[in-house]
Amino acid sequence: MTGHSAITPMSVLLPISIGTGLSLIGDASLYAVLPTHVGDAGITLAGVGIILSANRFIRLLLNGPAGMAYDRFPRRPLFIAALFLGACSTAIYALGSGFWSLLSGRLLWGLSWAGIWVGGNAMIVDISENRNRGRWVGLYNICFFLGTSSGSVLGGLLTDRLGYHAALGAGAGLTFAGAVVVWILLPETSRLRQERILAESHGETPSSQVKHCQRQIGSAFFLMGVNRFSVAGVLMPTFGLFLLENLGGSFEISGIQLGVASATGLGLGLTYLISMISAPAMGWLSDRCKSRWQAVAWGLLPGAAGFMLLSMGHPATILLALLLTSFAAGSNQGLSIAIVGDLCAEGVRGRTMGFLFTVGDLASAVGPLLAYALAPVIGLKYIYVGVASLLAAMMALAWYRARN
Repeated sequence: MTGHSAITPMSVLLPISIGTGLSLIGDASLYAVLPTHVGDAGITLAGVGIILSANRFIRLLLNGPAGMAYDRFPRRPLFIAALFLGACSTAIYALGSGFWSLLSGRLLWGLSWAGIWVGGNAMIVDISENRNRGRWVGLYNICFFLGTSSGSVLGGLLTDRLGYHAALGAGAGLTFAGAVVVWILLPETSRLRQERILAESHGETPSSQVKHCQRQIGSAFFLMGVNRFSVAGVLMPTFGLFLLENLGGSFEISGIQLGVASATGLGLGLTYLISMISAPAMGWLSDRCKSRWQAVAWGLLPGAAGFMLLSMGHPATILLALLLTSFAAGSNQGLSIAIVGDLCAEGVRGRTMGFLFTVGDLASAVGPLLAYALAPVIGLKYIYVGVASLLAAMMALAWYRARN
């Protein structure tokens, strides 16, 4: 392990990015292929929403305690343990079948991801400052979107060629490899955190400023919830069904015949590749704005437009819609984390991050259940219109926060 004297932002960012990105392969594969391979998984279509939401519901109970643990104990061993648990959860998908087997794997993944995502962002906050936090958080979010995009693409392609269980087995191996890399390379950042806690204790903050910070943090929580509900909660779980309804079970692109699983994986992969660009770009922009909320507002606009285009259900608008929604997803996930990192006290940043991600997990857990319940009644078209309206309302709040 690298010693304290060698701690640099990149010495922390690189290993946690590798570990976080590879940990997401199995989870993203499951989102891409489960709705169209329920027979291989041994479940019914009605169980898809429950399985895809289970890990998020369990994190509602686990994110807060995970954040408290990261505030109290060294960050490195907790993060490494969470990565190894992630490999075990994906192995359960690969080796088992049936509702209860999948459910146990998803619950274990919920425990794992609570430790990975809360801990990873807490360490990024450790190594950054207000003047550059948007950029560093954005760079860390690249690994999130790279992992999900790679998982979607690999999961879809490998499932069509090797089969459902073999594809998920490959994901488990990659997650294990990432955990080993982190175990070898990651330094402990607790010393940096303790130095800042001591620096904060020498000054007092006026009550009016505290209330202002609380309102800003509350809005950042709402931003995280809206962002996660829109993309992780609605778009990801329903995109395969959307393609099936509008394009059929298979279709041809440039002479290449694609199955719906491959098309879904490629589409979601493209979504997160664009988010890899928007997260650091908008984070960098927010570091230079008078208020990060200006960058938030501009990032929400393409998201609302993208969901309106999806609601049209026309093949010609799908690609542009994905580009627009993915830009918003990357931008606002990173910015909500940066805003909270700027404003919350150093000694409680771990638990505050935990509660922030609890809001996001609640929104993304409700999304699949709501979408699959409403789709037979009103259709995906009007579900996407509703999401576009929600993003537009969040954009109005962001402009208000930018001016107050």
